[in-house]
Amino acid sequence: MTIRLVLTFFYNISLLFLSAVSPQIVPADHPNVLFIAIDDLNSCLGRMDGEFPIDTPNLDELADRGVLFTNAHCAAPACNPSRASVMTGVAPAKSGVYLNSQDWRENSILIARTTLPQIFRDNGYKTLGGGKLYHASTLSENACTGLIDARPWDEYFPSKTRQLVKEVVPDQIPTNGSKQFYRGYFDWAALDIEPEEMGDAKMVDWAEQQLSKEHDAPLFLAVGFYRPHIPWYTPRKYFDMHPLEEIVLPEVVEDDLDDVPVAGLAMRKQGWHQWLTNNGKWKEAVQGYAASVSFADDMVGRIIAALDDGPNADNTIIVLWSDHGYHLGQKEHWEKFALWEQTTRVPLIVAVPGDFQVGEICDQHVSLLDIYPTLNELCATDKVEGLDGVCLVSLLKDPKQKTKRSVVCTHGMNNHAVRSVDWRYIRYADGSEELYNQQTDAKNFYNLANSPEYDSVKRDLSVWLPTDNAVPEPTKPWHKKSRTQNQ
Repeated sequence: MTIRLVLTFFYNISLLFLSAVSPQIVPADHPNVLFIAIDDLNSCLGRMDGEFPIDTPNLDELADRGVLFTNAHCAAPACNPSRASVMTGVAPAKSGVYLNSQDWRENSILIARTTLPQIFRDNGYKTLGGGKLYHASTLSENACTGLIDARPWDEYFPSKTRQLVKEVVPDQIPTNGSKQFYRGYFDWAALDIEPEEMGDAKMVDWAEQQLSKEHDAPLFLAVGFYRPHIPWYTPRKYFDMHPLEEIVLPEVVEDDLDDVPVAGLAMRKQGWHQWLTNNGKWKEAVQGYAASVSFADDMVGRIIAALDDGPNADNTIIVLWSDHGYHLGQKEHWEKFALWEQTTRVPLIVAVPGDFQVGEICDQHVSLLDIYPTLNELCATDKVEGLDGVCLVSLLKDPKQKTKRSVVCTHGMNNHAVRSVDWRYIRYADGSEELYNQQTDAKNFYNLANSPEYDSVKRDLSVWLPTDNAVPEPTKPWHKKSRTQNQ
């Protein structure tokens, strides 16, 4: 019997025992929670002053209802470790879950943790989930199931054994991309369909129904949007919102990569960028990403409108976050899977009813690991110990305070980026380094790590690096298993 099966057995027995001997009494002050995850959304929101601004009226309106954290960073620049860390509150360096290929549910540390939705269920909440909340993709049938944890959910859409519905695709794959990358799914196409036909829209239909109802318990409703993850197959109306002639490409600097160490260069997808530039498709790909962002923004608008029109509008906390940023050719790199600013910086919006700030920006550095302890306090659920993030309630009440905090992002064992107010310090497992002055070099063009005058800066930042780095666990790729095993 595997360690996962043993731990799961005792976990489930303990839940049954506790529910039998301790009837749950739900405190009256438990607010509802609307928990919104968006995949691959970078700092394109206008108020984030990112490199590639996209008009996102619904996300902007949501930011006006609460606090927008403009310097939030993921704990890992990949879907699986980032989402596992949000759901468990455990940093990758502590758990050993670093990559998309690792099944976090078989990790001996994380399997013993009470996950975020489970703590709500343990405290009498009705837990409803839909869409991509854990690692999943539409790139294969097995990937649509992904690494879902069915245990904490009263209901899940489309089911407890599948996160993503079958997606609409063009007649030919790839349509505009190349078969060299993700079997052709690094691709984009304008589809002659209505937005309601998209997979994310079907999940929104389900979520709207939940938000229109009275529930017999406080509600934890979590929804995960797949777009703007590739492939960027999106209704034509969203491509039309971003005419090709108006696309402005990200800034590049000649010889930008000459001062990047080998470990950093190994993380980038230079082959993708070379193919796009050699074939004159860079603008087209950026247009595809922008179209998918606009689609996702519309879907967020529908969710918020459903909340406002339903019976739960006055007592619902809204948390919106993205699992990591996204490169669109900066440093000749695409996607995530790196430790530069474009990869780790993400939108984070928290809107709380009552005595909290509205329409404010907080520029202090925070981590997605902070979501769990923040909701733990805001919702008066049982205190969870051993969380690696910090509670953001004080910043929600006073977003202008200065914390002098630095945050860490990890990609692979012993590869870390430390982000402070002024600096980004990257140290790879082989000891090589990058150092960027974020005040004068926000796009990370000029690596200062080899200049002795900055040795003291590196020493100060290095105190934030994890002192212990767990070995990767598990080591067998989850996608090599059968679908039955994966469920």
